Amino acid sequence: MLTLPPKVTSRAFERLAEIGASDQGKVLRVAVEGGGCSGFQYEIELDEAKDDDLVLEQDGEKVVIDAVSLPFLADAEIDFSEELIGARFVINNPNATSSCGCGTSFSM
Repeated sequence: MLTLPPKVTSRAFERLAEIGASDQGKVLRVAVEGGGCSGFQYEIELDEAKDDDLVLEQDGEKVVIDAVSLPFLADAEIDFSEELIGARFVINNPNATSSCGCGTSFSM
């Protein structure tokens, strides 16, 4: 079965441009780590790119994913959401079998 890398929405790239990530020499790092209330959790932060990262780029803005996290994020969508409860980057992950209410923890 072919697994595809995650997709990043235009809205997410636009938000990175709004906050001036590339102007600061930063990228948006999306990683998966053990922990959280459902088994795994997303780590989303501004960081610097590393040599072994997968780089997804649009209009000079970059989202990076490390090699260990990549299988957990196959076919996922990285988006930016603005709701009444706040604005944040979100992951729509078809591999997650369940997630908790916080939206940053999931299980497979």
